[in-house]
Amino acid sequence: MRTSEHRPSILSAPGVPALLGSSILARLPLAMFSIGLLVHAQRLAGSFAVAGLVSGAYAIASAVSAPLLGRLVDRFGQTTVLILGATVTALTLVTTGTLPAGTPSPVLVGLATATGLATPPLAACVRALFPAIVADPDALRSLFAFESTVLELTFIFGPPLALGLGALWSTGAALALSGLVLLGSTLAFVAQPASRRWRPDRAAPRPRGGSLRAPALRTLVLVLLGTGAVFGATDVGVTAAAKALGSTAAAGPLLGIWGLGSLCGGIAATRLGGGAQHSSGLGLLVAALALGHGALIATTHSMFAIGAVILLAGATIAPTVASIYAMVDKVAPAGTRTEAFSWLVTASSTGAALGAAVAGALAQSEGPPAAFAFAGAAGGFALMVAMLGSRRLDKVTGGPVGALQAQPI
Repeated sequence: MRTSEHRPSILSAPGVPALLGSSILARLPLAMFSIGLLVHAQRLAGSFAVAGLVSGAYAIASAVSAPLLGRLVDRFGQTTVLILGATVTALTLVTTGTLPAGTPSPVLVGLATATGLATPPLAACVRALFPAIVADPDALRSLFAFESTVLELTFIFGPPLALGLGALWSTGAALALSGLVLLGSTLAFVAQPASRRWRPDRAAPRPRGGSLRAPALRTLVLVLLGTGAVFGATDVGVTAAAKALGSTAAAGPLLGIWGLGSLCGGIAATRLGGGAQHSSGLGLLVAALALGHGALIATTHSMFAIGAVILLAGATIAPTVASIYAMVDKVAPAGTRTEAFSWLVTASSTGAALGAAVAGALAQSEGPPAAFAFAGAAGGFALMVAMLGSRRLDKVTGGPVGALQAQPI
């Protein structure tokens, strides 16, 4: 197993700090949009039902468009797609932010849908560049782990920033500002040499059906669908448990501890070589993720117990996600890498939405432990998919073909 000797190499590679910095800044507004649209729509319409429709329209539209935009990047390059997407997104957000109270709900839903459809696939684009920047496989895994770790900062600071700007200034101004930051930082990203130089592989045969024609990629997509459901269910379960214990406001700090755990896990993964190399290591990580989040069933009697367990559960997130993304370069068909990364983003967000919906119904009818039980079950689904797809993964990653077996991660 490699150790922290790789970390200096990935950060000293030409252009990596600026590329990562601009991409993280560009993705900070993405962590603000959903909650920002929710609170702004509620203020304009005076209805949480309308606000839910607006937030849901954005989430569904962005999930649907991500693979389509990724395919466009694979055909025409990053610059045009990212600039057009960021420009349209900024315009729709600024427009939404300047709407008056009483604006008809179809207008709000339509603008949210346009925002989601145009949101540039920044995560897929930056991850598609990594293999061209870092050739060494060990260093590449470390780079994916480091990126997943730093990305946690956007989820920690994005929602509070959106809510804070809304309280101090206005919800509309918060939305408009997030759109302008997205546009400016996206322009900074496409100005990076690695992004400017990236060109589609026009000679590569493009399979009908795109990147999902690859069986191994379908396995990774389904694994992320399951883990996304874990995250969505946990989000709801923590909120419901905090409310049952008499302090809904405590959900925020508890979810922050969850993000801190992921941050710590990502740092450890970066120092230890970047995560799983083959299906066996991925299976161990997914199993730990499922067990850690399922264990929250036994914590609903105490805020302290929730905090302690969710910290440990969170430590499995970044290593698992980073390991999956690091495998995409090998499993995606030639010429479809950006689309492949986009499918993973869509799978995770779709899983989170499904997990939140099911866990919400369970928490309402059966209580918080039922929501955490569903989180554990969703993790079990992800583990089952990883086990059933182990041969597919190992054929392309070079691992020992067959059943999951313990090996260093």
